[in-house]
Amino acid sequence: MGNGWHEWPLMVFTVLGQCVVGGFIVLAIALLGNRTREETRRIHLSMFFLWVLMAVAFIASVLHLGSPLRAFNSLNRLGASPLSNEIGSGSLFFALGGIYWLLAVLNKMPQALGKVWLVVTMLAGVGFVYAMCRVYEIDTVPTWDNAFTALNFALTVLIGGPLLGYLLLRGANIQGCGLRLLPMISVVALVASVAVMMMQSATLASINSSVQAASALIPQYGALSVWRVVLVVLGLGCWICPLVMRKRPAVASLVLAFVLVFAGELIGRAIFYGLHMTVGVAIGS
Repeated sequence: MGNGWHEWPLMVFTVLGQCVVGGFIVLAIALLGNRTREETRRIHLSMFFLWVLMAVAFIASVLHLGSPLRAFNSLNRLGASPLSNEIGSGSLFFALGGIYWLLAVLNKMPQALGKVWLVVTMLAGVGFVYAMCRVYEIDTVPTWDNAFTALNFALTVLIGGPLLGYLLLRGANIQGCGLRLLPMISVVALVASVAVMMMQSATLASINSSVQAASALIPQYGALSVWRVVLVVLGLGCWICPLVMRKRPAVASLVLAFVLVFAGELIGRAIFYGLHMTVGVAIGS
């Protein structure tokens, strides 16, 4: 019994990777709209930080391996192993996005091709998140092999992604009516996440093995869940409060907002990994 903090490399990889996917989708949609050449240039420059965060996520994933120098071996069973598919799809998303960014910054990306490339990269990002979900849909781990895993991963994209995208667009000094939708998406996703958390908590009591009950895996489940929600609410508050007062949020305020949301989602992911329980001798419900 305990929690999933020992899996911190995977926590950072999954949460940060999902936020980057959401943030890229926001920036890609902004680029697909009618933008001036100067606005497009600023968005492309701000996109650099997405790939820095993605690099950090992959470095964290490598630290989880027993021998980081053999990281490429994780691709040996591409197409057959969910883990290989996760790393492969993540690498594809990273490569497509990074190449697009480099060509765009160097003014080597044709406009028509760039729009198609953005759409393909967005689809690759969605595929990356889907591959993450598949890794944990294991028959022998009943606490993971359910709809809550995919819901939690998707909701992290919808909570952290719009905030990260808004932060980068704010740093690029981009304005537009469409930006007003981003806080609403994150708030709705947070409400849905709390509902999922409550439903998952209720189902844990019905899962047990011959040696332990799922509800006993994390004695601090309630307290950790509360801390997670508090941090995310505070983070979204740093973003939304200036908007309510009809002011543009400062970049520093948005950075703090993302740090708080990221910390909150890390707690949620620690709960997820802490709920790992194999079937064992028998499983009952």
